[in-house]
Amino acid sequence: MGILITVLVIVGIALFASVFTVEQQTCAIIERFGKFHRIAEPGFNAIIPVVDQIRLRLSLKIHQLDVNVETKTQDNVFINLMVSVQYRILPDKIYEAFYMLQNPAKQIEAFVFDVVRAQVPKILLDDVFGRKDDIADAVKAELSGVMAEFGYEIVKALVTDIAPAENVKAAMNEINASQRVRVAAMEKGEAEKILKVKQAEAEAEASILHGKGLAGQRHAIVAGLKDSVEEFVRQVPELSQKDVMEMVLLIQYIDTLKEIAGSSKSNVIFVPNSPGNVADLASQLRESIIVGQQMSKME
Repeated sequence: MGILITVLVIVGIALFASVFTVEQQTCAIIERFGKFHRIAEPGFNAIIPVVDQIRLRLSLKIHQLDVNVETKTQDNVFINLMVSVQYRILPDKIYEAFYMLQNPAKQIEAFVFDVVRAQVPKILLDDVFGRKDDIADAVKAELSGVMAEFGYEIVKALVTDIAPAENVKAAMNEINASQRVRVAAMEKGEAEKILKVKQAEAEAEASILHGKGLAGQRHAIVAGLKDSVEEFVRQVPELSQKDVMEMVLLIQYIDTLKEIAGSSKSNVIFVPNSPGNVADLASQLRESIIVGQQMSKME
């Protein structure tokens, strides 16, 4: 009875050791006496105890490897690039992926270093940020051709970070700030220029209108004086037009003084009081009006 129980226990242990399960998106490498035998698919599987052995379980999911590469640009600036490579094992090349590469991550990392350090030294620092997709595409193209032979598919390569030295960052920020200040100054200068041009145009137009107004005013004054002189001569024939004109100008002069006295803040106004000065004043007024009339005709 004891022997039977022992045999049953051994058989039970053997049966328990001979069955196993493989998870989804996973495979198992089965070796028989140390030699590759088969690949166990996801689900329920069985092996021969002692004869067969589960060598390793491989995940078929997408893996990501982050590689930090230090290199320099064409203008001799050292920068650090973080390159993220997403890869997975090809389901039909599981044998190659397990037996041909000792360390796939190190292999991928070496190719990333090689490609980045071959591409970035051809690019200026300012262009690295704009051409990071080109760098990532070059990494993916190089890795895809090589790693496919070893059973790996390169799904995507991304340049996730570009980090120059801190002093280089500060210099780039200072250059950017200076450029923005210069652009702002140019825009401000253009605005002030436009404002001054518009102001000058407005002043010129105002001066033209003011001149036209003065010309019209002078013309109206001359026409009014002419009508007044002619009417006065008709009423008083014994006076000549010259006498009437001088009298009218004198009256106009006195009215002007009254307006100045009423609107000015001055307390004292000096006027000529001799007959000779009055005659000279009338002559000057007459000449001014004649000149104004001629100017209005020219306009």
